[in-house]
Amino acid sequence: MSQSAEQLSWPSVLIDSHCHLDRLDAENGDVDDVLARAREAGVRGFLAVATTLEGVPGLAALGRRHEDVFYGAGVHPMQIPDHEPTLEEITACIEQFEPVVVGEIGLDFQPDAQGALRVQRDVQLMRFERHLQAARAAELPVSVHTRGAREETMAMIEQHLDPAVGGVLHCFTEDIDMARHAVAHGFMISLSGIVTFASAHKLRDLARALPLDRLLLETDSPWLSPVPYRGRPNEPARVLEVARVIACERNISLDEVAMQTTANFHRLFRRASPVNDAVSSLVTA
Repeated sequence: MSQSAEQLSWPSVLIDSHCHLDRLDAENGDVDDVLARAREAGVRGFLAVATTLEGVPGLAALGRRHEDVFYGAGVHPMQIPDHEPTLEEITACIEQFEPVVVGEIGLDFQPDAQGALRVQRDVQLMRFERHLQAARAAELPVSVHTRGAREETMAMIEQHLDPAVGGVLHCFTEDIDMARHAVAHGFMISLSGIVTFASAHKLRDLARALPLDRLLLETDSPWLSPVPYRGRPNEPARVLEVARVIACERNISLDEVAMQTTANFHRLFRRASPVNDAVSSLVTA
């Protein structure tokens, strides 16, 4: 059987380390059906990250219904909330809902076609700093979005976070130097469906170069559908395609990618309890 056609074998499992289950649209169908399709594909864990604090209660409720759904708390850098949350409000949200990660947070300095930022630079920096401070106080890892802000992102991480707790640079599309810099500060690097795109040569180079024990897999669904699903809404089942490409690039088995990235996930997100004995054995091995 070719590597591209290889199937997962039990007890190998996958985890989608970054998805937006509250942003699925009608074409995806009911979230319970989406999760069922993913489980059939071998996905045994889902990290549903927040983009607003107002969205956290719904994610927490979803987590209560599904023991394999974990969730985050935070305000995305591109969001324009009615009210910019204070450090105290972010901290209160974390204390009330007990997420496993502070995220999705970060910096996005990529201008639009007119050269403007959706959210002003100083607002983003203030928001990011408050979330990092709250994460450090809570001893929680962070899930970081970074675009057009390489130096600023790493400077903030180094200033405010404990490398022993760390975090993840999600949907990573930067260069190997930034990845190594982040890894040295206790971070993991998460690859999305972009790695399957024909144009993503540098990202596949990075998938080969980084230590496997520093990689995570994600879909960022409902966006960034991998090949061969481009043009359709993404969903967590398709994290399998990300794993297949990494396995091919590294010339290792799909099972090895699945087992190691699942162990990585639970090593980083310590409050995300393994949902069954098979996953527990990967984490403690």
